[in-house]
This record gives sequence, structure tokens and C-alpha cells, in this order.
Amino acid sequence: MTALTASEMATLERAADAPMLAAVEAWAAVNSGTGNLAGLKTIAGMLADAFAVLPGTVRLVEPDPVESVDAAGRVQTIVRGDHLHIRVRPDAPVQLLLTGHMDTVFPADHPFQSLTWREPGVLNGPGTADMKGGIAVILAALTALEASPLAPRIGYDVMINSDEETGSHASAALIAELAKGKAAALTYEPALPDGTLAGARPGSGNFSVSIHGRSAHAGRNPEEGRNALIAAADLALRLNALKSPDLKVNPAKIDGGGPNNVVPDQAILRVNMRPATPAAMAAAEAALRDAMAAVARKHDVHCHLHGGFNRPPKPLDEPATRLFELVRDCGALLGIAIDWKATGGVCDGNNIAACGVPVVDTMGPRGGAIHSADEFLIVDSLPERARLSALTMLRLAERGTA
Repeated sequence: MTALTASEMATLERAADAPMLAAVEAWAAVNSGTGNLAGLKTIAGMLADAFAVLPGTVRLVEPDPVESVDAAGRVQTIVRGDHLHIRVRPDAPVQLLLTGHMDTVFPADHPFQSLTWREPGVLNGPGTADMKGGIAVILAALTALEASPLAPRIGYDVMINSDEETGSHASAALIAELAKGKAAALTYEPALPDGTLAGARPGSGNFSVSIHGRSAHAGRNPEEGRNALIAAADLALRLNALKSPDLKVNPAKIDGGGPNNVVPDQAILRVNMRPATPAAMAAAEAALRDAMAAVARKHDVHCHLHGGFNRPPKPLDEPATRLFELVRDCGALLGIAIDWKATGGVCDGNNIAACGVPVVDTMGPRGGAIHSADEFLIVDSLPERARLSALTMLRLAERGTA
């Protein structure tokens, strides 16, 4: 890879000098748990104002409706927050997609609400790393890019959704729409504390199996009942037995039961499945349906499936590997060691890769302990990752492809 040019160095310095820490502090002070619609509305407005410095269009996109099965087995519609979409130069020769999410895992009543300096340069706070720090990096890199002579060659869509932490059900269609025709995509989940990126990822599916039996008196005529709770437990054990190197299964919860003197006639099993490959995903869904049928026959109950695989597996194929190598080479020019490894987590990078677009989905700042009250952001990594992103996009503009 060729050495940095004077123009590139000027762009990288602009990216590094952006007021990212102040932005993170302001955004992380707003609770934006996925279910906190008021908080999401506030943060969406703040982000729309911040990204308005870029040329192009800024809009808030209504979320798609999301269905969920409640503890009583009723299918409910859940409302999510608006998503933010910025489009710049859609006719430019090189088209990129950058994605992030404004939601966190911390609801409005969660005790973790404030920012604390754990030590100099390490900021503890909700969403600091995952991923309001990543959003700050996106804005810094793009603002700097706009002053580059190469800017006219690059068009991009930025999508910041409101429901990534719960599976992006309300934004999956928007992601797929914006991924069309893109040369590459960058997603701003946090890198590991040492800077390692996530490579291959499994898929993920969340399922709710509603089981309907028959109630009866537990002492007088239990044989006339059909115990839905026992059937749910049997199904959980059968699914747990499907675990293999290519499939992780987590039976997570059973809703159901009631008074001790009544045979329970309804139960709901919640289960997460993570297949490593598309073949494993197809086999897992078939095995799930087979297990449901076997349980229905054995216990004389009815089973109904809700949910599915919303994150396809993300293998590290050849186009993705080339993009990772480009990021690694850009890091080397900046004195940043870049490596990647497979991970068990999932994110919007899975959805983008399923559209045939190469993606690196941990371009955010370094941090750790995400999804806990110990979450932290390594502040020095904000300018580091903004420079890395800006250089990666500049080199993509020169090459025209990942």
C-alpha cells in the first residue's frame, strides 16, 4: 500500500481533531434503551442536528411494526423508535454504507444512567462504547472526508437505527434497501479493548413456541389433563441436545404454569439458536420443527412457532477478507495493529453481509464490558478510529471497490 499523501494526512488530522468526546458525553447522557421511545426521540433529534453538517439529505424513517408473543401467548405489536438516514451523493461512482445504532440495552428505569471517569482516559457510561462512541467516529470521519479532493468520488448512506440491540426487526428492511449497490459497508460496533475486530459471525434466531395442552384437577383427574409445562420442558431438553460445533442453542425461558392444583394448559418456550453456517441454519430450523412435532405427539398438545432467524450467518468470504485486509493495511500506515477473529456475537453486519456486500462491523472505538454497568470507552481510540475510517474510505474511493 502506498504511503500517505499530503492530502490524506490533512483529512486524517481533521478527523482526529473533531470534538468526539463532547458528542459522546452529550449523547450518552440521554437514556435511549430500545423500549424508551421518549429517549429515542430525543437522541434521534440530537443526531439529526449533528449530522446536518453533512451535505445531502437527513431524514427520520418510521420503524416497521414488530410482533412479539407475550407471557399469555398473545401476539402483540411493539412500537420502536424512528431510524436516522443520511444520504450524500447517490450518483457518485463509489457507494458506501455506514451503519450504527442509537439504542442501548439500558431501559429508562435502569440504575446505570451516569458517566464516570474510571481512570484518566477511560470513560464509564451507558452506551459510551456501544455505540455512541461509534456514532461520533462516523460523523468525525465523514466531516473530514467532505473536505478531501476525493469527496466527489464517494457517495454514502448512513443508517443509525433504533432497535439493533433487540435484533433490528424494525429496521431490517431499511438495512437491506440501503445495502443495494454498495461497494462496501462499515459498521461501528466497538472494537475489543486491544483493537481486535470481529471477523466471521454466526447467525442468530429467536423463537417462541406456544404449547397448548388441557387443564384438569391435579388430584381428582390429572390423567385427563395435558401438561403444557412438561411438554415445554421436554422440548427445551430436545433442543438443547441439538448443540454442536456449528450450532449454539440456548433455551432461555419458559412462561406458564399456575396454581399447584391445576394441570397447566399453556406454556411458552423461548429459545435462541446461533448457527455457524447457512447449512447449519437450515438444519436447525428443520430440527426445531421436528422436535415440536415429536413433543406434540408424545404429550398430546399443540405447538405453534413464532419468530425466526433474523441474523443470517456472516462467513468471512473472499470479498470480506479483502476489505479486512484493506482496513489492516490502512491501520499499518497509521501505526495501528489490526487483527480480527471469529466471534459468537451478532449485529447489523450479519444483515449487510447477507445482501452480498462486504462489511467490517467493528470500526468503532475500543472499549469493553458492554451491556453491563461496567461498560467503558477508551477515549484515545476515538481519534485513532476516526483516522482509520477516513483513510479506509479514501482508499476505497481510489480503488473503486473493496
